Amino acid sequence: MSKHSALNTFGRSGNPAFTRNFENTESFSQTERMTLDGAVNKTAILLGLCFAGAFAGWNVPALTIPGLIIGTILAFVTIFRSPAKAGSTAPFYAAFEGMALGGITVFAEMQYPGIGIQAIGLTFGILASLLFCYKSGIIKPTENFRLMLFSATMGIFLLYLVSFIMSFFGPGIGFIHSNGIFGIGFSLFVVGIAALNLVLDFDFIEDGAEKGLPKYMEWYGAFSLMVTLVWLYIEILRLLMKLRSR
Repeated sequence: MSKHSALNTFGRSGNPAFTRNFENTESFSQTERMTLDGAVNKTAILLGLCFAGAFAGWNVPALTIPGLIIGTILAFVTIFRSPAKAGSTAPFYAAFEGMALGGITVFAEMQYPGIGIQAIGLTFGILASLLFCYKSGIIKPTENFRLMLFSATMGIFLLYLVSFIMSFFGPGIGFIHSNGIFGIGFSLFVVGIAALNLVLDFDFIEDGAEKGLPKYMEWYGAFSLMVTLVWLYIEILRLLMKLRSR
C-alpha cells in the first residue's frame, strides 16, 4: 500500500513521536480505523508491560543499562522507521524501558528511601489532573500552545544532547544536574513542559480517532503517550532527588 501524507502532526503534538505523516485513511474500512477505546486499551497494555519490566529491573538492577539501550533503540526505530509496526515494537519498548526505570529507581531508593513511590504517585497524579483539565476544557491545545511546547521540548532535548557531548570533555552543563536554585528551577520547568505534552498527546489521540486514522495508530498513539510518561517520571525523580539532597 502506498504511503502519502494525510495529517500533518506537527500541528497536533509537541511530542517528537507524533511529528510524522501517516497514511491516508480513505482506503481503510471502519473496522480498520483507530478508535479512542482501542488506544486506551493499548495504553493500559503498555503500562502493564512497563510495570512488569520495572519489577524485573528492580530485582535485577544489572538489567538497567541493557534495558535503557534496547528501549531507546526501539523508540527510534518505531518513530523514524516503522510507525506502522508499532504493534510489534511498542510492547518491547515498554518492557525494556520499564527494566531501565526499575533499575534507576533502585539506585535512587538507595540514596533517598521512599522516593520511588513519590515519583510514581506524582506522575500518575499529574496524568489524571491534566486529563481532567483537557476533557473539561480548562486547558485548550491552541496552535500557539502547541508551537510553544514543541519549541520548548526540542530546546530541552538539544540542551541535554549538548550536555551529554560536553560530559566527554568536562563537567557538561552544570546547572542541569545542580541541586541549587537554578538546577531545581530548571527541573521544575522541564517537569512542566513534559506534563503539558500529555495534553497534546491526549488531543492527538482523540483527533486521530475522530479522523479515522489507520488501526495501527492505536498502538502508535499508546507508544507515544508512554514516551511522554517515561520522560515525565524520570524528570520528577530527578527533581525529587535534587530537593532531598539539599
